[in-house]
Amino acid sequence: MVENKPAPLSRNSKVMSGAVVFSGTRVPVTALFDYLDSEGALAEFLHDFPTVSRKQARETLRLARQALSRHSDEDPAG
Repeated sequence: MVENKPAPLSRNSKVMSGAVVFSGTRVPVTALFDYLDSEGALAEFLHDFPTVSRKQARETLRLARQALSRHSDEDPAG
């Protein structure tokens, strides 16, 4: 039996102008990547955005890694 996990992300044109956000929050996913890009830690991000669960953040990173690995044979420069 396949477990039906809730989606960690959502998009709604009425929430944050349609940006992809963590489900159940108004926190855009780009905020997580901005934190990590600026050498911030996941713990710092979670502290600053308490409506996002660690599980949501880790699942988002897993999905991003998975998406990138599917396209690893493509030239990222286009």
